[in-house]
Amino acid sequence: MSELNTSIKSPPSIRISSGEYHQRWRLIKDVLARYGVVAGGLGVIVAIVLIFFYLLYVVYPLFISATAKSVSEYAIPEQALGNTLLLEMEEQNEVGARFTDSGQVVFFEAATGKTILTQAVAIPEGTHIASFAQGSPINEGAVIYGLSDGRAVIAKHQYKVTYPNNVRVITPSLKYPLGEQPLVLDDSGAALEKIAVKVGENATTIVAKTADTPQGPGKIRLINFQKEQSLFADEAALTRTDSVLEQSAAGIAGILIDKDESNLYLISNDGQLGFFDISDKSSPAIRQQQNVVDAGQKITSVTFLNGDLSLMIGDSSGLVSQWSMVKDKLNRPAMQKTRSFKVSDKAVVSINAEQRRKGFMTTDADGIVGIYHSTAERQMIKERVSDALPTAAVLSPRANALLVQSADGKMHFWHIDNEHPEVSIKSLWQKVWYESYPKPDYIWQSSSANSDFEPKYSLTPLVFGTLKAAFYAMLVAMPLALMGAIYTAYFMAPRMRQYVKPSIEIMGALPTVILGFLAGLWLAPFMEEHLAGLFAMLMIIPVGVMLFAFAWQFVPKAIAHNLSEGWDAALLIPIILLSGWFAFKVSVPLEAFLFHGSLRDWFKTELGIGYDQRNALVVGVAMGFAVIPTIFSIAEDAIFSVPKHLTVGSLALGATPWQTMIRVVLLTASPGIFSAVMIGFGRAVGETMIVLMATGNTPVMDLSVFQGLRTLAANIAVEMPESEVDSTHYRVLFLAALVLFMFTFVFNTLAEVIRQRLREKYSSL
Repeated sequence: MSELNTSIKSPPSIRISSGEYHQRWRLIKDVLARYGVVAGGLGVIVAIVLIFFYLLYVVYPLFISATAKSVSEYAIPEQALGNTLLLEMEEQNEVGARFTDSGQVVFFEAATGKTILTQAVAIPEGTHIASFAQGSPINEGAVIYGLSDGRAVIAKHQYKVTYPNNVRVITPSLKYPLGEQPLVLDDSGAALEKIAVKVGENATTIVAKTADTPQGPGKIRLINFQKEQSLFADEAALTRTDSVLEQSAAGIAGILIDKDESNLYLISNDGQLGFFDISDKSSPAIRQQQNVVDAGQKITSVTFLNGDLSLMIGDSSGLVSQWSMVKDKLNRPAMQKTRSFKVSDKAVVSINAEQRRKGFMTTDADGIVGIYHSTAERQMIKERVSDALPTAAVLSPRANALLVQSADGKMHFWHIDNEHPEVSIKSLWQKVWYESYPKPDYIWQSSSANSDFEPKYSLTPLVFGTLKAAFYAMLVAMPLALMGAIYTAYFMAPRMRQYVKPSIEIMGALPTVILGFLAGLWLAPFMEEHLAGLFAMLMIIPVGVMLFAFAWQFVPKAIAHNLSEGWDAALLIPIILLSGWFAFKVSVPLEAFLFHGSLRDWFKTELGIGYDQRNALVVGVAMGFAVIPTIFSIAEDAIFSVPKHLTVGSLALGATPWQTMIRVVLLTASPGIFSAVMIGFGRAVGETMIVLMATGNTPVMDLSVFQGLRTLAANIAVEMPESEVDSTHYRVLFLAALVLFMFTFVFNTLAEVIRQRLREKYSSL
């Protein structure tokens, strides 16, 4: 056993040398690095895809079609109290109101028709209602009753909201802003056949058409009540102003007063529209008289669009046209037809304008309800609400519900989902004729202090501004960066290149907010003051460089040969500085002599070109300075990396250095140079802080280098903090971000395709 045990030996230990250990560890690190690079690349792709789909997620609701859904149908509440003159609904869509021709107001639950309150208007005994009109729906719902004896009663329906036991309760009521006592509008006692009212905080204006009497034909009377508060009286006194329009009352079918109580519109049965100036209540004057419907058609419904700057006129052919007040060639206000909507083949029964947007609802003789948006020129909804003829309709203040009364004695209550009607392809990318503008135009103006404001969401001026800023930036950056890269990589001495290249590249580390700050506060005023010097510099510096080059030929050979090859550029630095200084000095007398004053004033008076202090020229210089390091660094590396055997071979065959540069080096380096230009362009397109601080942020479409601009990126930075989450404005800003994303993505993809083809074409050199 001892012999057996001694014959069995333990296996020898395996030793790994330090060289093998490091080799294995290097292989492991190579594998980890490879997978890390792959994971990083995939992570970038996933991040970009996620950004794209998030932008789509936010933008998509803008293009969802509006919907309408029937909620309930019930008998007309308290139908025995008379025919409906007006339907109303409060903003919570819980309480509706029905004004009847017997002077009763029926408040009811909008969803069920259950009567909440019935209240009689203070109509004097012995009279009857001859006319009825609604004031501005926004102004607490004023209505006026014209009576058969020349008097009128103004009432308002209001809704008090309380929360007993945390339950919302809406209590409707009536009040009389000028008192319950009827107002005498016509001393002769003629019936008020047509009437209109506007009730303001301090003034009330009434316009009434009286009936013909044995004493004479009817008249159009204008009565204004002005409140005057005395320091010693508890109640305000009313000052009355009466006047009669010099206009025939025959055939008047409708009367409208705008919210400022300064313009009056008279609509006749034959389609004539009279436009009057009533800012001076004692002497109203006619401004315009014109036909607003086609021959053979009749006006069937008229109402103001929100803001009272436009009239929506429906006719018997089913056409609704929008007439807006614009300035004519003599700068006088006039009514102009801006657009029309073919809503039906039957007559338009009624038009109801939205109270908070530029939309409106129509009902036709077939019982079809349509909802449209005027600015976007979109049909949002078109539904048949009833098989019977609609007799009254109302759109809720928030435009998310509607009530329609039909001739078969039914009331129809519908819910509406119409969140973003302002957006359409036309409103985003085409010219739109906005209210008070003399012609269609591209406008971006997303907000205003006025609630009647018409949002203007045209992305065209923003895209134009983005391309304009990038164009002028590249116009400044490309010549300087590419020429500098060519000289540095091919002609400059290696030792000098060691200083020049890092110095230019470190320029790219400057924060763009600093560049924008300097451009806005120093460069813009400096360029405005020395505009002539700037143009003189562009001419004098090249002349100075050429004169120096010509004079260098006469320098003694001993001195010229002492300068090392490639250091020639250092001698041009003082020449360029002296030429620039001389240009600014000589520009002052030249400007006075040639332009008889300042160059800016000459541009304005002689060429009609205005000058904004913060303009595209400032942006071109400042953003060009920011883009130069990127283009220079990539292009210089591409040129410097051209194999030396190509240049040496070209020179050996007798080509000059410039011929070698143009026909060999540039062609071989063209993929890298093209990449440098594209990356620089992408940097210019996406730049935010410089254009934000140096352009004035004016979204105008003007090719002039002296005018401001607004880019997509700057617009997002300025307005995103102020936009309401999920609002139309908020989503349109995300749409602008999506446009910018798609633009850079498509442009960079095309650039990469072109770069690859250039590489394949010149790789054989």
